[in-house]
Amino acid sequence: MSDEADLLPGERVVSYDVLGRRDTDYYGVFGDVPDADRAAWGRARTLVDEVGDRMRQAWDAAEYPLDLVRRIGELDLYVDGIEHPALTRISPLGAGLINMEVSRGDGSLGTILAVQGGLALRTLALFGSPAQQERWLRPLATGEVLGAFALTEPDHGSDSVSLETVARRDGDEWVLRGAKKWIGNGASGGITFVWARVDAEGDELHGSVRCFLVEQERSGYTGTVITGKVSLRGIHQAHIALRDVRLPADAVLPGTRSFRDASTVLYATRSGVAWSALGHATACYEAALQYAAQRVQFGRPLVRSQMVQERLAQMLDELTAMQLYCRRLADLETSGGLRPTQASLAKYHNTRAARRIAQTARDLLGGNGILLENGVMQHLADIEAIHTYEGTESVQALLIGRDITGVGAFT
Repeated sequence: MSDEADLLPGERVVSYDVLGRRDTDYYGVFGDVPDADRAAWGRARTLVDEVGDRMRQAWDAAEYPLDLVRRIGELDLYVDGIEHPALTRISPLGAGLINMEVSRGDGSLGTILAVQGGLALRTLALFGSPAQQERWLRPLATGEVLGAFALTEPDHGSDSVSLETVARRDGDEWVLRGAKKWIGNGASGGITFVWARVDAEGDELHGSVRCFLVEQERSGYTGTVITGKVSLRGIHQAHIALRDVRLPADAVLPGTRSFRDASTVLYATRSGVAWSALGHATACYEAALQYAAQRVQFGRPLVRSQMVQERLAQMLDELTAMQLYCRRLADLETSGGLRPTQASLAKYHNTRAARRIAQTARDLLGGNGILLENGVMQHLADIEAIHTYEGTESVQALLIGRDITGVGAFT
């Protein structure tokens, strides 16, 4: 709000205060969160409150504040419900609340969390050898070392099962050749978990897909930051070229034997995307609600308009459904009964609903809706990325469709 002494005709309000947290939970979906999970949620809030302004500046400038990777690790937020004796145990509900809260603050920050913890750390914890885990697990969990997960290729996104990057044997070494794209942390220094198809005639694993731990300073590894993004601008994704990268024999993660292992990681992170979408949608709904209370048009606040109240009710309707999806998802995972296609359905529903909520919020804010200072436009742009990654809307629909009909329709 402006100072009374500075008021000019036609500009009684210079800016609006719409970024505050309102803890929207109309059905009390999170009213019974256990203390341990609430503590994890609180650490996520601490992070957002500390770095929110800085991340908005980073998004505007398309800069990646790498020092924040370690700060997230200091708050022990990367563990993402991963079960491993060397990692803090956080329940699926606690992990989801972290994803939700961090994404409510900033989508790039949420993606840092997803890449470092949900993808890289999970891959090592599930499939790495004891020696690999001894060397790299804690440094990844603390953010001291950056981690990347390289599956998607320039020619293979939705059909990632068709990946062409190859790993061939040459004496006691592996040699990797191929290309990867859209790889978070892939050009930021650290290690990359590269999924490649084994090219070794006569080997029992010939043609199978395995994962390799690659230090990014290896000769032949080139990571180039992808520029021109209008989504998730506060984290860098890379286009990776692997030109005969030589690795020792023990660079392969021994627990990886097929593409199904990569899918195991992706299934787990789809739950995280559903929670992330909820965070974005919450931020947009709360910004719209606060703006409608402050913005005066035709002599009255927007909240006194029937049309505005109807839009707010529609947004709350969808937001509450998203919360219910996420809570049930966490309960199923806790009981061990979560099926992959149930995670797909949650991602399918929540990213679509988040899109609609963000679009309604942007419309309700009028011209002010496109200003970064009001948050909505940034969230709307970032939702476009989470709507696509970890499997597009169409791929999720096909996975669900195959499950309910018993018929695959991928081709």
